[in-house]
Amino acid sequence: MAANAIDQTRRMLSLVTYLRERPGAHVADVARAFGITEDELISDLDVLPMCGTSFRGGDLLDIDTDGDRIWWHNPDDVAAPLRLAADEATALLVAARAVATLPGLRESDREALLRATAKLEAAAGEAAGASARLSVTFEAEGGVFAEVDRAISERRRLWVRYYSPARDELTEREVDPIRLFAVGHTYMEAWCRLSEARRTFRLDRVAEIRLLDKPAAPPELELRDLSENLVQPSADDPEVVVEVGPGGRWVAEYYPHDRADELPDGGLRITLRTPDPASLRRLALRLGSDGRIVAPAELADSARTAAAAALAAYESE
Repeated sequence: MAANAIDQTRRMLSLVTYLRERPGAHVADVARAFGITEDELISDLDVLPMCGTSFRGGDLLDIDTDGDRIWWHNPDDVAAPLRLAADEATALLVAARAVATLPGLRESDREALLRATAKLEAAAGEAAGASARLSVTFEAEGGVFAEVDRAISERRRLWVRYYSPARDELTEREVDPIRLFAVGHTYMEAWCRLSEARRTFRLDRVAEIRLLDKPAAPPELELRDLSENLVQPSADDPEVVVEVGPGGRWVAEYYPHDRADELPDGGLRITLRTPDPASLRRLALRLGSDGRIVAPAELADSARTAAAAALAAYESE
């Protein structure tokens, strides 16, 4: 199995230490020590010269290889004590102050963050003054975040009214929260008692939330690796086939899919899985003449009916 991004990052961090202590190390010896192929090692070495403390010049890793041995030309320069530039100090201070205002942050963590921020302000000097004139406003989801965070820490169930843009409707459900995470937006992963399945909820789409006096008891689940895709359909989810023209090829970039076959007209025949096939009707309406749902037949029929109704409503205005 290919290593994921986290495994590769860990290996490359160890590789930096290893090479610093072994100038002129042989490629074969290093690959053997890390349990990887020489090609994988060379691939890592191609990335390392783009790493360093910043891109301001002179502090990237100057590492190269002749295919037999590996040379690191500036280990002492990179190992020098780090100095924060004015813009870096400003960005760090603004971010720290913003995080300290999050309502879901535990008080002990907030106090530790404020102490670290004070030390950074003292070290930053004049740069700290510039950062004080800047602020960050988070999405209006702080109260929801706090309730979810409390539910996780107290292992309690939640009741939520949740807006689903795919179906354009609000649903009420009870969920057992598993974890909070951020990928662009902030999400809650939970076991949904309505669907009896694991579901992901975007916090800014939660219209109402209540902490229940019921214990949360999600089944034992392996946490998903979210480094590649936030949406990871199950192999048990229903299969949907969509055909798109050249103008709809973007669907293959935005929707996780099992396969995408080229069509003679430059389009694609895309096979994907989703726990809620009906949610793809909106995709069909968005595609218009650039695509259509092929299977399952009942979904294709409902998409055509929805398109005809939308067209009739438009023409009657």
